[in-house]
Amino acid sequence: MAKIKPMALIESMSGGVCEHSDTYFRTNKRTGRVYTGKLCNPYKGPVDPDVAANRTMFGTACANAKAILNATESDTANYAKLQTYKASYDANPKFPGTLYNFIVKKEYAALKEAAE
Repeated sequence: MAKIKPMALIESMSGGVCEHSDTYFRTNKRTGRVYTGKLCNPYKGPVDPDVAANRTMFGTACANAKAILNATESDTANYAKLQTYKASYDANPKFPGTLYNFIVKKEYAALKEAAE
């Protein structure tokens, strides 16, 4: 993990993540923390059926989260979920992600529970 000392832009960065791949930086707007990472040696072989099922479930969770975030009062089911998720998200200030990430996490957990 890289170590960053912020100044006006960035005062310094140190620490290696990996030697052979692109580095990315992400700042969490809620906490102000800066994260870095690299995708090292990505797998390029055939996709395992369990992995494919998880990817499909994650895609569904993301689509559900977008629908919930864009819900209006006329869409009562998603609007009710949005209000519940907002209250839960606001009550948990230590959650490191955005409201969208929070909703995706909850929706994915619900889909995974329903699949079992």
